[in-house]
Amino acid sequence: MYKRVLVATDGSALSEQAVKAAIDLALLTNADLVGVTVAHIEPVGYFEGSMMLSQRDIQESQAHTDRAAQQLVDKVAATALARGVRSAQAIVMRSNQVAEAIITTAKNQQCDLIVMASHGRRSLARLLMGSETLHVLTHSHIPVLVLR
Repeated sequence: MYKRVLVATDGSALSEQAVKAAIDLALLTNADLVGVTVAHIEPVGYFEGSMMLSQRDIQESQAHTDRAAQQLVDKVAATALARGVRSAQAIVMRSNQVAEAIITTAKNQQCDLIVMASHGRRSLARLLMGSETLHVLTHSHIPVLVLR
């Protein structure tokens, strides 16, 4: 059925449920698991009038973001392996376009399913913030399993 399952996580409670479901699915289908999270790229410049940060501060902030992201997906891979998944990989993508990074990773890793959570935003919040899940659903050529 599935050979490689990608699970996208941001560390939220909802995405943790998606991770659990993806691990169960990988076990059920004897598939490999690819855990991915997207680390936002820290801005280099700021609008006039805002607080300026030094290049060193920006680099330290990016390093902190990268470490936290790596720890998050390492935990996913370790949990999957401990539960008996035959192979688990942890990937951190650096991008400010979360949905595109998830789709690109799934394609590059030759995954045949993307598992992710829906954050369930409604009305104005959804309009203002958009939905990464919706973007993945509408732009991915790989099947997407969305968990609420």
